[in-house]
Amino acid sequence: MTGLDVMFRDENDWVSFGETYVASESFKTLFRDGMTLVEETAAYLDGNGRDESRGASREATLAYAGESMRLTTRLMQIASWLLVQRAVAEGEITHSQAQEEKRRVKLTASETRMVEEGDGFALLPEQLRDLVERSRRLHARILHLDGLIAEDRPTPRPIESPVAAQQGLLRSAFGDL
Repeated sequence: MTGLDVMFRDENDWVSFGETYVASESFKTLFRDGMTLVEETAAYLDGNGRDESRGASREATLAYAGESMRLTTRLMQIASWLLVQRAVAEGEITHSQAQEEKRRVKLTASETRMVEEGDGFALLPEQLRDLVERSRRLHARILHLDGLIAEDRPTPRPIESPVAAQQGLLRSAFGDL
């Protein structure tokens, strides 16, 4: 096989998961769920959560403060990712611009770790624990999707030219003429 007998897979030969996913109903549902969780958490932390933390022990108050900061950070990362992906879906930015934005706000895998019992998680109000767990599940899902989208472009791989293959068969049948 000579250099001319090989061609590279064309970009038109594959479907981009990232482009199709962000334009799907599944992404729209994920976006709504994510933004609803952000709003629900903000309302809780500004309202009932503030009230619930006032009557708590010192250890519970420290756990509440730490976990609410981690929760807020996690949700800000989630919201940023969702907004960037929506911008791609709506054609406001390109996939490569989205990758640049991604470098500014990093999704970190450590945010999905489960809190140990000794971290005071059990001392937190039930509604805060629920919000934390829901945000972790959403964060893990987004990390997975982000990995799929980032690894979306296949490495061009050489494929034998169909014409060259036919020419090879003719050469083997009739020899070099």
